[in-house]
Parts: sequence; C-alpha cells; structure tokens
Amino acid sequence: MDGEKDPRNLLVAFQIVRDLIAKNYALGPFVEELFEVTSCYFPIDFTPPPNDPHGIQREDLILSLRAVLASTTQFAEFLLPLLIEKLDSDLQSAKLDSLQTLTACCAIYGQKELQEFLPSLWSSLRREVFQTASEKVEAECLAALHALSACLSRSVLSSDTEDLLDSFLSNILQDCRHHLCEPDMKLVWPSAKLLQAAAGASLRAYHCVTHNVLPLLLEQYTKHPQSSQRRTILEMLLGFLELQQKWGHVEEDESALLSLQGPVCSVVFSALTDPSVQLQLVGIRALTVLGSLQGFLSPSDLELVVDHLIRLALCEEDSQSSEAAMEAAGSLAPIYPKVFSGRMVPRLEEELQSEWEEESSGEPHSPRQRCLQALAAVSTHPSIVRETVPVLLQHLRKVQKESKARSRQDMVSVCQSLHRVALQCQQDEESCWYFHQTVVPCLLAMAVQAAMQESTHLLLGKALLEEEVLAAMVPVISAATTHLSPELAAQSVSHVVPLFLDGEVSFLPQNSFPCSFQPFEDGECLEAQRRLVALLMAFVCSLPRNVAIPQQERLLRELLALSCSCNCPFTATTAAKCFAGLVNKHPAGQQLDEILQLAVNRMEPGLAQGPCRTQALTLLLWVTKALVLRYHPLSSRLTDKLLGLLGDAELGAATADGFFLLMAESPDVLHKGCHADVRIMFRQRFFTDNVPKLVQGFHGAGPDVKANYLKALSHVLNHLPKPVLVTELPTLLPLLLEALSCSDRVVQLSTLSCLQPLLLEAPQIMSLHVNTLVTKFLSLTSSPTMAVRIAALRCAHALTSLPTTVLLPYKARVIRALAKPLDDKKRLVRKEAVAARGEWFLLGSPGR
Repeated sequence: MDGEKDPRNLLVAFQIVRDLIAKNYALGPFVEELFEVTSCYFPIDFTPPPNDPHGIQREDLILSLRAVLASTTQFAEFLLPLLIEKLDSDLQSAKLDSLQTLTACCAIYGQKELQEFLPSLWSSLRREVFQTASEKVEAECLAALHALSACLSRSVLSSDTEDLLDSFLSNILQDCRHHLCEPDMKLVWPSAKLLQAAAGASLRAYHCVTHNVLPLLLEQYTKHPQSSQRRTILEMLLGFLELQQKWGHVEEDESALLSLQGPVCSVVFSALTDPSVQLQLVGIRALTVLGSLQGFLSPSDLELVVDHLIRLALCEEDSQSSEAAMEAAGSLAPIYPKVFSGRMVPRLEEELQSEWEEESSGEPHSPRQRCLQALAAVSTHPSIVRETVPVLLQHLRKVQKESKARSRQDMVSVCQSLHRVALQCQQDEESCWYFHQTVVPCLLAMAVQAAMQESTHLLLGKALLEEEVLAAMVPVISAATTHLSPELAAQSVSHVVPLFLDGEVSFLPQNSFPCSFQPFEDGECLEAQRRLVALLMAFVCSLPRNVAIPQQERLLRELLALSCSCNCPFTATTAAKCFAGLVNKHPAGQQLDEILQLAVNRMEPGLAQGPCRTQALTLLLWVTKALVLRYHPLSSRLTDKLLGLLGDAELGAATADGFFLLMAESPDVLHKGCHADVRIMFRQRFFTDNVPKLVQGFHGAGPDVKANYLKALSHVLNHLPKPVLVTELPTLLPLLLEALSCSDRVVQLSTLSCLQPLLLEAPQIMSLHVNTLVTKFLSLTSSPTMAVRIAALRCAHALTSLPTTVLLPYKARVIRALAKPLDDKKRLVRKEAVAARGEWFLLGSPGR
C-alpha cells in the first residue's frame, strides 16, 4: 500500500490493517513500520472528482483511517506526537481531524500511553480554545479534553503510581483559575468551558474541580455589583450545577456543593430579586437545577423557592421572567408536590379571587390571566391536578354567572389553562381519567345550561355560546379524550352520545335544566343548542378507533342533515367536520358505503342550486379530506367534483381556498393525534392524481376563473415534500411563473413561498427562467401587501444561489431596484431588502 493513491484501494488497505490489529496478529518489530505506512495519509486530503462513479467521499477515508490509528495502544508513542504536530497546523480540517482522532484514542488508552504527552496535549487544547475563532474547533477541543479526563479517571491505580488525573486537573486549574478573577472577564468563558469539560468526565474529576472553582465563583459574584457581570458568573455556576445533575444525589462527604449550600442559595435568591430580567432568567434556571438535586434544599429553602416563583409569576412586569417562573414551578412540582399544593395553589386561588373582585383587566399579562396560567403550569403532579382543576372550573362558573364585559376573554383564558392541564395529564392514566370525568361533564353542563337559557330568552351565560369560547373548549375536550384507555372511553361515550341524540342529561352535574336538550331538532329557538355540536365533535372525533360509538348510524344521519340545512356557518361547519371525522375512522364495508352514498345524494343537489350551496361545499371539502387521508376509492370522484367547481362563478374562489384545507394539517379533527386514519404519502398521491387535471383545467378555463386553478395548484404544491416537487418542476414552472402575474394576493404569496426553496434545491432548472424570475420578483417588491413584499425580497435573495455566470448580467438592475424597499415604511420589509441587496452586491466577488 506504500504510495497508493486510488481511494478504492486505500479503503481496502485500511480495512486489512484494521483486521490485522483486531484479530490480534503479533506485530512484533513492525509496529512503527505499520504505523508509518498508514499514518502518512493523515490527515486525509481528498476531493472526489465530479461525477465520480464510485461515490467514495472524503469522510469515508477519514473514518476508515481513524479506525486504524485508534485501534491499538501500540501506536500511541508515534500517534500522539503526530496529533500534537497537526494541532499546530493552520488548516482547520487538520485540527478537526486530529482532535476527533485523539477523542477516539482515549476510548482505549490508559495512563501509561498518555503520561508523557499530557502537558503538550493540554497546552495545545488550551491554546485552541483561548484563541480560535471557529466554534467547531472549540467544540472538538472540549470533547477531546473531556475524553482525556474520562480516560485518566478510568485508569486503575496501584499503590506506587502517581494519580495522573489529579496532576492533570491541577494544571488545568492553575491555568484557568486566575482568568475567572480578571476584572475585564475577557477569558472567563473559555476558561469556564475548559473546566466544565474536564469536570464532566467523572464524579472524581467533578469533585476535584468544584472544590476549587465554586468558592471562587461565589466570591466573584459578591465582588461584581453589575448585573451583566453577575449574570456571566451565575451562568458559569449554573454550568457546574448542571454537571452535578449527571451524578444524581449529592454526597455529603465529598461534595463541595453541599458544603456551600447557604452561599449558593443566597446567590441564586439574590439573582431572583435583581432588576435585570436577564439575571432573573439565569437565576430561575439555577433554581430549577438546585431543586432537582435530591436533598440539597432545606424545607425553609423550599418555602422560599415557592414564594419567589409566585412573586415572579404574578408580579414581575416582564413576561419572560413570569413565564420562566411558571415553567420552573411545573418542573419542581412533581418533585415536591406537598410543598407546591400546600403553599402555591392556595396563594394562587386567593389571588385569583381578589383579582376577580377588583375587576382587573383581562389583558394577556394581567394578574388574573397570570394566576390562571400559573395554576395550569403547576399542575404537573396528580395530587396537584386534583386541587387546581376544581379551582379553574369554579372560576369558569363564576365568570358564566357574572356576565360582565370581560366574560368572553376570561372564559377563553380558563379554557386555555384547562387545555394545558389536559396535555400535562395525558402521560398519567389516573390523572387523565380524573381530568376527563371532572372537566368534560362540567363543560357540557355549563354549555347546555347556557344554550337552554338562550332558548328560553334568559341572558345569563350568553358569552359561553360565542364561537371564540366554544372554539377554546374544543381542544380541552379533545386533549382530555385522546389518551383514554378503550374501556374508559367506552364508558364516557355511552353518556355523551345519548346526551346529544336523546337529551339524556342525568350524568351531568347540576342537571336541573329549564327545558329539554334537542340539538338535532328543527326550530329557531334551538339555534343555541345546535352550536354545541362543536363539543360533540371534540369528543367523538378524538376517541380511539377501537371504541364503538353507540347509535353511530343515527348520529351520522343527524350530522349530515344539520351540516346541509343549518343557516349558521359555525354550526354547519362543525357538523360537517364531525361527520367527516367519524367517516374517516368508520370500518370499511356496506354501512360506510351506504352513509357515503347518502352524503353524496345530499351534497349534489345542494351544490347544483339553492340557498345552501356554501354548506354543501363545506361538507364536500371535509368528506373529501376524510376519504383522501384513508385512500378511500370514492375520494377521486369527490375530488373531480371539486375540480369542476373551480370553474363555478359563485363557488370557484371558495373551492380554491378549500384545497388548502385538503392538504394542510387540521388542528381539531382528522389528524394522527386524534387517532384519524392518515396514510403516509397521501399528499404525494393526491398530487400525482390531480395536478395534471388542475393544469388541464387551467388551460381550458375562462379568464375570470383561471386564478382559481392557480390558487388550488399553489396550495397543493406548497404542502408537497420538496424532493417530489423538484422532479416535476420542468412541467410546472411555467405555470408557477404565470401565477406570479395573478392579482390574487393569496396566489402570489403561496407561489412565492413555493418558489423560494426551489431556487436553493433546483438551481439548474430555475436558471433557465432567470429573466422572468428577476422581473416578477422585482415587480412584487412594490406590492401593496407587506407579506408579498417580504416574500418577493426573500426570493430575490434566494436567486443568488443560482450560478454566478447566469446572474451577473442582472446584477446592476437588481441592486438599483432593491434600493427602493430600503425605504419601505415597514421594518421587516427593510430588513429583508438589506439582506437581499447585500448578497447581490457581493455577487461575483473573490472567494464567493
């Protein structure tokens, strides 16, 4: 192999040497020769030729050679000087390769192999971390130092050998300690990173480093009064605290941390009361880590921790600190449930009550809103959930009865908090069932009560029936249902479905209602009751697929009738979504075929004429989506119906918008989270089946409806994986360019967002249309719509990824044109213009 240059042969040669070593061939006097004949290729300098049929990459050779060099301790005396030499090289690739090889070697080396070279290795690593401008080199240096420290920690010592770990760490401490005390703090971070890399290798290394460093950092925190300097010191301290988490409990006899418990807590608590938000945020992170260290915080410290978190969550003006405090409470509550349920929950409940009585505003960061958010955030343990959920529901009832101007916003806020609690309960079966059987009947009872009062012309609770509030209840019921076991879900569905079909209210709390509940009956006075189908949708569409729904065929017929005949768009849409959600999960067979035929028979006349065309279109879109997701044969017939409606003067624009619904992820029904039947690659299949028809329809359409086809096409393309789109680009690009001339803002925006990644991923194809692209993009930078201007500027920026020779003739023109958006009245537009124009200025300059 001496002098071999063919990469194929080198890979084989390296493998042979690796096998010789791995199979324990006695190398005898040939160790150095074998090392020389392989190490002469280090570091690998190989660039594969263009269109290389063998596909061998530089990385393949690097890894193959590294496997040889790091395979035996016998190479150590020759390899380590070579690595030190290459670390001093000016080539970044040589440095990186040397560092990665050193890290690999540490896995098999011991004290004996490293002893002679440790001072030189440390000197090179320190120099690189202190001086390098490369984050990659710094990261690899720290990884190598960590590996060296771990290697020395593993070595078994005999009574007469020196502890190299101790002397190695002493050298590191000697060279880094004084930088932590420098007034200008210039080399503070590099020194801290080096110390943390060494300390993180073993518990022994951690104790050795922290005994020296922690007292120093605490002293420096007290010495520096400025918040910015204190933040830097506390961040370093935090780094060492996080390392302690790796080793779990705090050992009393060895831990520097436990001996400094008082000063550490004092420093962290002082950061929480500092006016600087950035220092507060680091303090909250440190507090969370201290709380996670078993046995570190005393009972009185814990009470102080909770008091600080309550103050920060409710009273701190800056929302960042408030949110961070809530997150910290959520992290610590499962570790100390008694402290948080006994101290934090009552305080929050009391605060919520007083805020309600004082009529404070319902703004997002008002104390009342924050109380609701904090109650949700701390609900991360089953015992706490059982205390916070009744408080949230009690507040919702109170808001419903008061009927104040702020009621709607308050109800939405409570629902958002309940949704967060529901999500946090999903991993614990007991909490999940408690939440479901407590919250779902309560929400249904309140909604039914409000709907009946509306039906009997009472004004109480009217806010509960508003779209915004019902829409906020949907995710609560959905999240409370998706993770139920099939047995518990079956128990719940046996109550909820009869409530809507037969008015069976006996399972609801406080079930003395002024009239019967009949959401599927006709009558103007029942309009409010019909709106509650949104809550039925949230429940039945979130059930696991193996849960049988009682009276399902009857329910489907009622939903179908309601979706086609109801004049309220909100009710008609939720009924259509509920119908589609059930159809998607319905087992294949005669029953499904019959209900789908019934749906087609209702939709077709509705679409043809009459006052309910919009409702029929909504139903058609949702049913089509339900069937497209599960590859049902009827989906192609319904999609053809939609393609035909693109040419309809009245419904064409709404149908084009509906293609977004078909392709996008739906937040409340028909997604995997609610157990819908979603096949992989359904979007690719839809694209293959329907885009040729869309293109054909576009060419045959009249000028007044052409935009509908372009909009539908752009929605389909925008949701398609980019590799699929690139393969079809030559046929679709002329149509996309035509879409840029469309006056419809949505078409322009979706087409631009489709083109931007294609400029990066398919530069050769896009280059063929560069003249048109430049003209269109520059024209749209003057669009009256801000979002279009931003998207056009991003595309103009992305153009610079095309071959320079293609772009140079347009350079002066583009730079001139991009001067105008530099003065745009919107800051975000100016920002994009600066970035795009800067790239065009640099086009063709040396080194680019």
